[in-house]
Amino acid sequence: MLRSLVGSEMCIRDREYIDLTSEAAVSETENVLKILEDSPEFKGKEAEQASFKQEMKGFRMLFNRFITTRTQKLDWSKIKPPSGDTIIPFDKLPKVDKEHIKKLASKLCILKLNGGLGTTMGCVGPKSVIEVTDGQNFLDLTIKQIKFLNKEYECQVPLILMNSFNTHEDTLNVVQKYKFNKVDVLTFNQSRYPRVWKETLAPVTQSPSSRLDDWYPPGHGDLYASISNSGILQKLIDQGKEYLFVSNVDNLGATVDWQILAHMEQSGAEYIMEVTDKTRSDVKGGTLIEYEGKVKLLEIAQVPASKVEEFKSIKKFKIFNTNNMWVSLSAIKRVVENNELSEMAVIRNDKSLDGKPIIQLETAAGAAIEFFKKSHGINVPRSRFLPVKSTSDLFLIQSDLYEVKNGCLIMNPKRPFPGPPVIKLGNEFRKVNDYNNRINGIPNIIELDQLTIAGDVVIGTDVTLKGTVIVVANHGSHIDIPPGSILENKVVTGNLRILDH
Repeated sequence: MLRSLVGSEMCIRDREYIDLTSEAAVSETENVLKILEDSPEFKGKEAEQASFKQEMKGFRMLFNRFITTRTQKLDWSKIKPPSGDTIIPFDKLPKVDKEHIKKLASKLCILKLNGGLGTTMGCVGPKSVIEVTDGQNFLDLTIKQIKFLNKEYECQVPLILMNSFNTHEDTLNVVQKYKFNKVDVLTFNQSRYPRVWKETLAPVTQSPSSRLDDWYPPGHGDLYASISNSGILQKLIDQGKEYLFVSNVDNLGATVDWQILAHMEQSGAEYIMEVTDKTRSDVKGGTLIEYEGKVKLLEIAQVPASKVEEFKSIKKFKIFNTNNMWVSLSAIKRVVENNELSEMAVIRNDKSLDGKPIIQLETAAGAAIEFFKKSHGINVPRSRFLPVKSTSDLFLIQSDLYEVKNGCLIMNPKRPFPGPPVIKLGNEFRKVNDYNNRINGIPNIIELDQLTIAGDVVIGTDVTLKGTVIVVANHGSHIDIPPGSILENKVVTGNLRILDH
């Protein structure tokens, strides 16, 4: 009995401590934000100050939501895989004729999430300008796709780019080359929020113009408020646009699909998320669930440590979010104006700055699904999820496995298997420059199942790889794959050098 009372008293004290620290954190943050908003740096810059205050209003809401919900946990026993009505198979969607497509095209806008840098692949600047195939970057291919749609269906589908403060200036310079392509390109910046110290939860920054490292873009869940604040949302609505197709700029499989849009129109759905079947490579991807009668997006960051393996199970959670989304523009306006997204799940992202732990508070665009009417998922073919996150992905895209037609990547019909092979390139290939220096020509991989390359390896020209191929140069070893080589179900190790003579 005594132990029970002591335990209860400790729980009460813990809650009181959390409440006190929460109140202190909110108070301290509010003081810092007011100082930032009234900074003398804004003297004579009323418009800039108003924009900054709008961003800080968004940060306040996100921070306060984090404070009030950080001790709340999902009840795992209430989490259920989505029901049959929640996920519709792609092959059940209606066919669409050309006249119907023309009507749909006149109402469509395309938005690419363009806030990421190419630093993980050793590149400088926006990831969207990395060359991916035939001398073309992600934006080049997107512009070609839209240019074709506009001509084929006699419409004017605009491209909207949501940039971050990391990519905005460079992107504005890059898009200048598209001004004669008969494609309207609109850009806006997503919000810029202050990072907070982990120990005190106080903002890192002390000035609105402090170094970039003091700030962060708060995830793509910021899309809805930012496109509204930019004025672009209302502009599109005034032009008679109704639907927004959203995807990551580096997903080369995310092209316009008229069957999905026709289904959206027919079903009256305000929001559709494209999901696809999980593989071993996707076990960490967010998934749709049913929770207390609602459709929700569950990200791995929200999963208790004891349930992570269950979350990664392909048996229970069979699909994952591709981050391809179709959203009603008028519905975005409603949920933003009515502040209906104020309860979106907060994702805590722990990082370090100057050797000290900090926290970034973010949201995911897919988490908004529960706030839109008649929202649901469509289980699409794997071909609609073709992201380039690493040089291993780049290897696939640049190979003879894909052909480019009107800016779209199409799998080579000579491929005897339905899906792409598994490619794993080691750290020596991680940066694009190293990748280019080590691969003198992308091998023929039409009949490849799996490729693993690790260590000091160089691939010659006109190489053909079939079946499962493993090439490993152990520490201190070097392997040259000679030009014209054909490797089928081979393991290559040790030393193999090609010398000039």
